[in-house]
Amino acid sequence: MKNSHGIPQLFLRIALGLGFIIPVMDRLGMIGAPGSGKVAWGDWQHFSAYTNTLMPFLNTTGADIMGILATVAELIIGLCLIIGLKTRIAALGGAMITFVFAICMIATLGIGAPFKYPVFVFTGAGLLLSSLHQFNWSIDSMLPAKENESSKSVD
Repeated sequence: MKNSHGIPQLFLRIALGLGFIIPVMDRLGMIGAPGSGKVAWGDWQHFSAYTNTLMPFLNTTGADIMGILATVAELIIGLCLIIGLKTRIAALGGAMITFVFAICMIATLGIGAPFKYPVFVFTGAGLLLSSLHQFNWSIDSMLPAKENESSKSVD
């Protein structure tokens, strides 16, 4: 069967990957200063305050740790999606992390909060991407079938 998803999956991988990496760059102050209008946070302190808002059930240290873990996960997920390494796992991880983010947003900021941003779009796109079996222009497509077998067996 011919794979007609070559270009769309590549576009989706890059878009999702950048969608995870750019916010990481924002919270590390790499895009612009806080309040500049170009960023959501602009530095780690503003991101940390936002994380604490989303997780009032944790103390400040716990929420900060969750922010660090989310940042590391988002960076890894973004890079893996862009280069196409363990793509199905990265896409599923991206769907899971954005779904949890959406639930925290709903619980603390209200039902409309995740709809002001494409949070559920990221979740759905990650789930859709994780359902594909072939990823053209990826490291996964260059791996021998045995190494790539685990990502093909999940349905």
